[in-house]
Amino acid sequence: MPEIGKITHYFDKIGVAVIDLKKELKVGDKIQFKGPNTDFTQAVDSMQIDKKPIPKASRGLIALKVTQKVSAGDLVMKP
Repeated sequence: MPEIGKITHYFDKIGVAVIDLKKELKVGDKIQFKGPNTDFTQAVDSMQIDKKPIPKASRGLIALKVTQKVSAGDLVMKP
């Protein structure tokens, strides 16, 4: 399973993760979060850069709404 990024921050009140992307990610893609206390898969419903919605991103920091809690350092992969 290829790693596409890593969690750098999690905002628990709004359920948003900040991901440092290494590879392309698009709305509609399925991704898996994996870490010491994390292991779940979800579809990408929305992503943002600087509070603006984007349909896809290839590198850098993005914000992503997540369905479960994640932690800094968790890996983001495409199954």
